[in-house]
Amino acid sequence: MLHAPQKEETVAEKTNRVQQTEDKLQELFGGVTGGMMDTDPEFMTILQRQIFGDIFHTADLDDRAREIITIVALATLQTLPQLEAHIHAALNIDVSPVTIRETIYQTAPFIGYPKTLNAIATMNKVFESHEIALPLPSSATTTEDDRFEKGRELQESLYGTEIKGAFASLPAPFNEAIAYHLSATGFGDFETRKDLSVAQRELLIVVILTAHGDVANQLVPHFHGAVKAGNSPEKILAALLQAYPYVGFPRFINAVRIFRETGLLD
Repeated sequence: MLHAPQKEETVAEKTNRVQQTEDKLQELFGGVTGGMMDTDPEFMTILQRQIFGDIFHTADLDDRAREIITIVALATLQTLPQLEAHIHAALNIDVSPVTIRETIYQTAPFIGYPKTLNAIATMNKVFESHEIALPLPSSATTTEDDRFEKGRELQESLYGTEIKGAFASLPAPFNEAIAYHLSATGFGDFETRKDLSVAQRELLIVVILTAHGDVANQLVPHFHGAVKAGNSPEKILAALLQAYPYVGFPRFINAVRIFRETGLLD
């Protein structure tokens, strides 16, 4: 079962949650004052204590992993002011600029280029404020000549030939074009890149799809792909929980239910 037995929270645990929130906000953001804390302190207290006092201390994920999960969720949702704040936070805890860039680039096949460009513009604004020289070093591992073959090789190692078969009965040229673009671009141009592992990318894709919403047909194979790439079911659940305050409970719990139905948690 996914639900732990409920127990009454002790005074010590409540106090610890408050202190954990303050400590985590200091570590990530240098503390938080002003802004909506001045105008809406009750709401901000609820938000901060749930995210930074509770969720950041639930399950086995380090803070760098939590921040790139948060960044990919915010980029998908196009909540750019919050994305800006969390890119600052990621840099504050020594997430490398290249890792942040690759996290945002990985959203492109799922949210489209215009939204990804919005996120990149926000990212570069933060990088410039930290005096990080642009462009960053290349992470490409494919060329124009081999992007399709390398992409197809990676794709088939995780997903077999399912996509190719699914569209084979379409009229030409779509019977080949859809599978080609997925292999060459989704995998060849993006998922083969350096500086995030395939396991990290597949975990982030699960978060992207969860934030996107209404993509059950895509979540099912990507849960399998995330596990096959090397993520434990517990790590996937931890990533979904980390994304929950940003994507909302309905999308979070739908993703958890779909994950349970795959049988990967048995």
